Amino acid sequence: MTAPADLAAVLKVADAVGALIESWGFKRNMGRMWTVLYLEDHPLNAADLGDRLGLSTGAVSMLLTELQEWGAIKKAWVVGERKEHYEAETNIWKMVSRVFRERELHWIKTAADAFDDANQQLPAATDERSQLIAARIAGLIQLSQVGAHLLEAILQGEAVDSLPIKSIGELARNVGKVE
Repeated sequence: MTAPADLAAVLKVADAVGALIESWGFKRNMGRMWTVLYLEDHPLNAADLGDRLGLSTGAVSMLLTELQEWGAIKKAWVVGERKEHYEAETNIWKMVSRVFRERELHWIKTAADAFDDANQQLPAATDERSQLIAARIAGLIQLSQVGAHLLEAILQGEAVDSLPIKSIGELARNVGKVE
């Protein structure tokens, strides 16, 4: 297959998206592969993707599976072709919101559960250090509640007020201070 004349530009964008995706905890090549499909005007097969990205058949296969699991790409039928072809999900918000819903919101709720458990295990705060620990755990509980609420609001398309985040931990910061 002959590479398109604009492949250098496509790969530059793919590398930028790959770096961004990697910083979000995904594999760099997942972002690169999605980008190549996103910028293409027709579905591509696995061999074409491997050629363009310089990836092995095995790597392409694993990436295609992971991208399909996240809903970032889907199989596409091409008339007259027996090989499977793939195209990118073009609704970026759909992909981002799925990650927020299935990953980040889960992480926040898991942390909130751990903060609650730790709070339940605390003995009565009788000295300054115990009061500080209790206040700071309370701040973390509040942060997780606000974080979950903000994420859920974003996912539902609601307006988001960042003011609650600014006041989190005020109590913990002031414990033990003499005014």
